[in-house]
Amino acid sequence: MKELEKLISIMKSLRDPETGCPWDREQTISSISGYTLEEVYEVIDAIENGSMDDLRDELGDLLFHIIFYAEMAAEQGAFDFQELAANAAEKLERRHPHVFADVDVKDSDEVKKIWEQNKQKERSFKQNQLLLDDVSSNQPAMMRALKLQKRAAGVGFDWEHRDAILEKVEEEMQELKESITNGDPSERIAEELGDLVFCCINLARHYHLDPETVLRNTNNKFVKRFNYIEKTLKADNRSLSDSSLSEMDELWNEAKGNV
Repeated sequence: MKELEKLISIMKSLRDPETGCPWDREQTISSISGYTLEEVYEVIDAIENGSMDDLRDELGDLLFHIIFYAEMAAEQGAFDFQELAANAAEKLERRHPHVFADVDVKDSDEVKKIWEQNKQKERSFKQNQLLLDDVSSNQPAMMRALKLQKRAAGVGFDWEHRDAILEKVEEEMQELKESITNGDPSERIAEELGDLVFCCINLARHYHLDPETVLRNTNNKFVKRFNYIEKTLKADNRSLSDSSLSEMDELWNEAKGNV
């Protein structure tokens, strides 16, 4: 594609040691990682906002970051964008034998099993690597918890019935209550709370729900309902600081029926 070639050419110009952009020349693979994470979140925001124009722009920014990484890797003699794309294409074909080879599948669940089996084979070529070793610790904790659970489930370490997870949630909640009642140190309470959150993520996974999306939706709902409280008070020439908790709680209940 000419457009992609142009984008790669622009990146090379920006990194040119003599005529390139001073800021772009100074960057390293490590230095732009934080910016990349910001771009990913902006892509998600565009998706949630439902704006295809914003999604196009944000995906373009993310694509440029990928080209940025590939160019810096090429400068180090590691790989270039063409190798990156070729590797991705080969991996996708290998993980989709039901599309690119003579393998029949019944449904999406069977596709997921084949996908995980192929990933397992790929990991087996890496010597001395344990199953969970390559689940990055740098990703958000909720995302990592979900990936850890999926990885373990892929080899059969998983709950067989959803009811058992609900029972585990109740058990973890009881342990948290006991820890608080006993006046345990904050570190102990934090441990019990973490167990409860981890178990709730497991519950979401078994209902085919993305816990990150679930929490983001709850965050958005909270914002809408709290905004209702503030707007209602402002319409009455009052502020949040002028109102009591009981008044705000009453407006919160109103918001539940309106937002």
